[in-house]
Amino acid sequence: MLHSKSIGNKIAVGRKRLNLSQAELAQQVFISAQAVGKWERGESMPDITTLNTLAEILGVDLNYFSDNFESTVTETNVNEQKNTAKIEDLSLANGKKPSWDMSKLNLVDSDFSGLKNLHEKFGSTNMQHCLFVGSNLSGLLLNSNNIDNCDFTNSDISNCQIQNSNLDNNILKKCSLKATQFVKSNISKCNFTNVDFTKTKFNWSNFEENNLSNAIWNETSFIAMNIQEIIFEGTLDGCFFENCTFYSVKFHQATLINTFFKNNKKMKRVQFTDCKADAITYAFLKNGGADVTGITILT
Repeated sequence: MLHSKSIGNKIAVGRKRLNLSQAELAQQVFISAQAVGKWERGESMPDITTLNTLAEILGVDLNYFSDNFESTVTETNVNEQKNTAKIEDLSLANGKKPSWDMSKLNLVDSDFSGLKNLHEKFGSTNMQHCLFVGSNLSGLLLNSNNIDNCDFTNSDISNCQIQNSNLDNNILKKCSLKATQFVKSNISKCNFTNVDFTKTKFNWSNFEENNLSNAIWNETSFIAMNIQEIIFEGTLDGCFFENCTFYSVKFHQATLINTFFKNNKKMKRVQFTDCKADAITYAFLKNGGADVTGITILT
């Protein structure tokens, strides 16, 4: 959790450790000295982007500002603080990750652009109209979240586990979702333009009305999915569709290579227009009852 008084104390300790005045710190952050004074007195709190900047200036990890971050630093013992900082840096180098708990929060209209160094998880958090542009969210566990109308453009969301969550109307342009797994989630009306779905797994989820323009499909799997109002384009290489139900799904000018279709429902309603497929993929589709008249076999 984040509290203004706790953050203010930590800013003051870090500033004094570097022998900076409030005015000198303010100059580096491009704000007024009065604003720094308000932070240190707990009268106001920097936003997450400014906290990132402060962490770099003070030479600490972003997690330093969390109440759950264990530190023996005190404002009256600057020398001890220096030693503690070295220990904390060593623990990070050895792979020990401080706790940065952003679970059970109500985050609305917040700017988290450029966020990085998150090591833990979001859980049961409401995120609406938030900005995560250019953020590093890789390797996170996101469980039971509501993520609505947020902008993740140019963010790294690879190797994540997204479970039991609602994702509506989000912008994920040019994001990396490599090796991320979606489980029992609702994913609808999101903009996935130019997203890399390499080795991404979609399981037991709803995938509806999403914009997939210029997406990269490489070893992507859809298992037990409800796929509705979706257009697949481009090259699908080594992809997998099993036990899925299709409603108003189109493959338009798509090239399907080594793509496996098994035990899917309503395949006859899937439209293929100006598509190409290798012989094996074509055979899977035809055997599954798909209308293959819009597909040309690759030679």
